Amino acid sequence: MPEPGDWSQRTMYQSVYRTDRFLDGRSKGVVSSMLFYSIRHLTKFVYEKAVSESVMEVRMHPRSDSNQRCLTFALSVSPRCRVFSYRDHMGNNVHHFDIPGQHSQLVIVAESLVEYQPLAEIPAFLSPDAWQELDSLVADGDYWEMLLPSEFAKTTPALEQLAAEMDVVRRDDPVMLLLELNDRLSQHFSYSPRITRVDSPIDEALRTRQGVCQDFAHIMIALVRRLGIPCRYVSGYLYHRKEDHDRSIADASHAWVEAFLPNLGWVGFDPTNSLVAGSRHIRTSLGRDYADVPPTRGIFLGRTRSDLYVAVQVTASEQPPALDQDMPIPEDWSMLVEKAQAAVPPPAEPLLQLQQGQQQQGQQQQQ
Repeated sequence: MPEPGDWSQRTMYQSVYRTDRFLDGRSKGVVSSMLFYSIRHLTKFVYEKAVSESVMEVRMHPRSDSNQRCLTFALSVSPRCRVFSYRDHMGNNVHHFDIPGQHSQLVIVAESLVEYQPLAEIPAFLSPDAWQELDSLVADGDYWEMLLPSEFAKTTPALEQLAAEMDVVRRDDPVMLLLELNDRLSQHFSYSPRITRVDSPIDEALRTRQGVCQDFAHIMIALVRRLGIPCRYVSGYLYHRKEDHDRSIADASHAWVEAFLPNLGWVGFDPTNSLVAGSRHIRTSLGRDYADVPPTRGIFLGRTRSDLYVAVQVTASEQPPALDQDMPIPEDWSMLVEKAQAAVPPPAEPLLQLQQGQQQQGQQQQQ
């Protein structure tokens, strides 16, 4: 992507080891089923009146673990600023920055290249003593954070009613039960963007039987934890193909869950689309629920309202693109990018109130 003149220096990360592997991948026996995903995630905040300062955290850097590797990552921010990064206790990559000057909009573009090795399909049944084996693993391990109630994934009377309706009790086999629950939640709830908000409790979706991916993930997490199965929230992207008929929308990020199972480890379930998370699910962050891993979280100094625009593009290929190849700007993004480079208006009068903007990307998770 061409470097806009008023954008900050791009924060770029590359894996030289993986690059070398690509150069002679065929001779080293790289499997033909390997996939490469190019991801671009654009976020734009527009303020009705200029704000004096913005402080922001960003979680858009795909993880490198298990069967996926982030080969390159670039973060561009306008207005200009210096971007810092760290890893949290879950191993999530977090970038943060402070823009101290007057500005009427904030644009963030994250670009990633991810290598993905598809996993084998999970079995339909584990073993007759799978529940006992699970209890033994949980007792010996450190999974309590993913077993206790969290801000958005907690037991309520409405959740207990749903659990009774769906017979969510220890029975059969853990895998069989989770596969059934994943499918039944997808059938029980209608996918309806903008029905709930990023900070909506699960009772709203339970009452209306409508919601988006984060609502379905929170409900499934709360139900699964009741059974003594460690379960966590996954934020990331889903690659959409026409033949898949996914309910979630393609131009936004996605959310699903991972449950810890004997002999399998952490297994992903996507109750929005009734899928076992597989080769189309790209992980960026793990947490107890959405509160731990919003794609953006921040505050601004000023008294004004803000509008949020989000666009996501995920493309796939069987061969790795050149690591120094810029991704072209999608045609439908051009206006957003052009507006991001517009001149900043004259400074407004000093504003005295620090407003908690809570610039979280509710709309982009609404799928």
